[in-house]
Amino acid sequence: MAKTKEQLLNILDQFQLDEKVVSAEPFGNGHINDTLKVTNEKGEIKYVLQRINHLIFTNVDMLQNNIHVVTTHIRKKLEEKGETDIDRKVLTFLPTKDGKKYYFDGDSYWRVCLFIPRSKSYEEVTPELSYEAGKAFGDFQTMLSDIPEGTLGETIPDFHNMEFRLRQFHEAVAANPAGRLEEVKDLVEEIEKRAEAMCIQERLYREGQLKKRTNHCDTKVNNMMFDADSDKVLCVIDLDTVMPGFVLSDIGDFIRTGANTGAEDDENLDNVNVNMEIFKAYTRGYMEKAKAFLTPTEIKLLPYGGRLLTYMQTVRFLTDYINGDTYYKIQYPEHNLVRTKAQFKLLQSVEEHTPEMQKFIASCI
Repeated sequence: MAKTKEQLLNILDQFQLDEKVVSAEPFGNGHINDTLKVTNEKGEIKYVLQRINHLIFTNVDMLQNNIHVVTTHIRKKLEEKGETDIDRKVLTFLPTKDGKKYYFDGDSYWRVCLFIPRSKSYEEVTPELSYEAGKAFGDFQTMLSDIPEGTLGETIPDFHNMEFRLRQFHEAVAANPAGRLEEVKDLVEEIEKRAEAMCIQERLYREGQLKKRTNHCDTKVNNMMFDADSDKVLCVIDLDTVMPGFVLSDIGDFIRTGANTGAEDDENLDNVNVNMEIFKAYTRGYMEKAKAFLTPTEIKLLPYGGRLLTYMQTVRFLTDYINGDTYYKIQYPEHNLVRTKAQFKLLQSVEEHTPEMQKFIASCI
C-alpha cells in the first residue's frame, strides 16, 4: 500500500534522526525492497528509508540483527586500521527512538540508514570495474572471516544450498504439475548427469573439509558505492543476503551474472559465453584481498563456484518451468524455458573454460 508524504514523515519521525527532514521520494532501481531518498530543508539527501519486503525476508529480526552484526564488525575493523571518513565506508543504520533496529507501522517494516555523500554506483560491467568489485568483495569477506559460525542466521534459508535446489527439482519432475516434462526431458538428463558433482560443497562441509563463511550472496557491480571524485570503492551495500555459506557463492555469482556475454534470457544462444577477461579481472582483485584467509581446499574449488552458481540457476529456472511458472515473473509462456537454455549454455561455456580458470587462479596465489 502506497504511503502519503505525511505517513512517510511520521515513519521517519520514529527514528533517531540528527536533523529535520521534509520529504521522502523513490530512489534507485532495487527489485525487492522499496527505497526512498530523504531530504532536509535545504534539499540535501541525508538518509535512505527502506520498506523491507517481509514476504521474502520473513524474519525481520534476524535480517536486521545480521546487518547490525556485520556493519558493527566492519566499522571496528576500519577503526583498528586507522581509517578516516568511516561513515562513508560502511553503512550506518539508525535505531528507532525506542532503541529498535526497525519500525513496524502495523503494515510494513521500515529501516533508515545514513546516505553516503559524494558517492555513485555503476550498472555496467567492465574489466576495470570487475577488478574493483573483486577487491571490494574479497575485502568484505576478509573483514568478516573471523565472525564465529553460528553468529548470523540465514535470511533466506537454503538460498545457495545445491542439495535443497535439487530436491525441489526432483519434486517438480515427479509431480509434473504443468505437463511440460516431456518437452524438457533432454535438459532434465543434463541436470541429472551433473547432480552428484554439483553437491560437492555440502559433502565437504559435512566431512569437515570446507568451512562456512560470511558471504554477501549478491555480488553485482551495482552493490558497491564508489567515491565520486577518486572513483575508488567506498563500501559494499545491499546487505540483506549477507549470511553464512561457502566462499564459492560470491565468486560464482559474479561469474554467472557479470561474466555472461549474453542476457540471462537470451534467445540467441550464440550470444551466451563466459567472458574470460571479466573473470580474470574479478578473480585477480578478489584474490589480492581474500587469499590470506582462504584454505587450500577453497582456493582449489574457486573455479567450481562459477559452474555451481550457473548450474544452480539452470536448475531453478527449469524447476519453475516444470511447475508452471509459480516463482519467477515471466513476460511470455516460454520465458523460464528460454532462461533455462541460456543458463545451460553459459554453464557449458564455463565448463569448457574451467582448465583456463584453474590455471589463472593458480597464477594469482
